[in-house]
Amino acid sequence: MPRVYYSTILSSPVEEAWEVVRDFNGLPKWHPGITASELEDACSPDCEACIGSVRHFQLANGEWMREQLLSLSDLDFSVSYTILETGMKLKNYVATLKLTPVTATDETFAEWEAVFDATDPASEEETAEIVHGVFAEGLENLDDILLEAYEEDSGDGCGGCGSGGCGSCGCGGEEDE
Repeated sequence: MPRVYYSTILSSPVEEAWEVVRDFNGLPKWHPGITASELEDACSPDCEACIGSVRHFQLANGEWMREQLLSLSDLDFSVSYTILETGMKLKNYVATLKLTPVTATDETFAEWEAVFDATDPASEEETAEIVHGVFAEGLENLDDILLEAYEEDSGDGCGGCGSGGCGSCGCGGEEDE
């Protein structure tokens, strides 16, 4: 049973990242590989994350997938889901995306992992690489979106921590020109 894991630091507080991630139907807002998504039989018209909800979404390559929400915790900043239908060569797929505050820098540690059974043992490694790519592309784009939103809100011209004197804090941000 392959296990795929990807982690990174998001340049925003955990609450801001969680506001985006917790929307089970919101993948097209932050994942460049997802072009459309809709909830099937949502528990209410404004449902973002009802346990048992099924999202039906379109990938950038035109294929469709269905996933079901297994758990969501606002306390732990985590969401788990399973794939119900996919063109990938896998089954018994369960994934968790978890966010943890980095209190020293007011950033977020993001980790996304999945376990699954390959339906074609010869393509197990390739399938794991595809899943890893999906996780990496999604989290890196999420960081870009959160950073852009932060820069718009802060207006300090810094691409990093927002201390106002870009470069003086060591965050690695660059002054806007």
